[in-house]
Amino acid sequence: MAGKKSYVKDYMTKNVINVTPETKTDEVINLMKESRHNSYPVVENGKLVGMITAFDIISKEWADTVRDLMTTQLVVANQDLAINDASRVMFRKGISRMPVVDETGALVGIITNTDMVRSHIERSTPTKVEYFKKTMEQLYGIKTTLRHMPVETNKLRPTQDKVFADELEGRAYELEKGLAEPAIVVKTGDRWILVDGHHRAVASKQKGYDTVDSYVVDLGQDIKLGMEKTADRAGIKTFNDIEIIDDDKHPLIALTESIQDQASKDDD
Repeated sequence: MAGKKSYVKDYMTKNVINVTPETKTDEVINLMKESRHNSYPVVENGKLVGMITAFDIISKEWADTVRDLMTTQLVVANQDLAINDASRVMFRKGISRMPVVDETGALVGIITNTDMVRSHIERSTPTKVEYFKKTMEQLYGIKTTLRHMPVETNKLRPTQDKVFADELEGRAYELEKGLAEPAIVVKTGDRWILVDGHHRAVASKQKGYDTVDSYVVDLGQDIKLGMEKTADRAGIKTFNDIEIIDDDKHPLIALTESIQDQASKDDD
């Protein structure tokens, strides 16, 4: 189902606590104790030049200032990056906080794992489902009913031809932790058509779960949906017909060059 696309700028924190390369290491340790954050962006001359983390401090040879401890090989995002792409990168790289920079390399925000969880859950709220329900009613001139219920995984008819392996891992983790948002399903006749939530459903099937938590829009009659016809033409009838795309085939933001080196090039 098409919906409003979410971007990093919609969920990032804009007023970010940051330090400079000349900040004393002892000051950073005190800042970590007070704020309970374990990493901070390092900014010099208005540009992001690194990150200082608790791991940097405890794993490297002691230095009095941030400059000799900070990590300069960073994964960064721009604020117009789709939130889904940002979450994939963070999950794959094991990052809990990712800096957000503008086209000049200036720090404009930070996006966290908590922001990602919030963004995913918010995108399948009852309000979103109600909008889809009304669309179906207007499109087919019918009255539908809406239920929040578990649907047997084996009953679901997929309508999407591919899913991404890295996002499957993310959805599996969310399922284990009880964070996964419900799928959206249309019941038409005796068929249960999966509209939104293919990664969640495939992850559920892979983990052997019998049901998928779902919002079910019941049409009350047998109507052949356009998405069903499209799936028929593509030969998609069961989850076995869905292609799983390996991580390295999906176009995501790449590991950046050294931010510090890039800043030096810009100054030349």
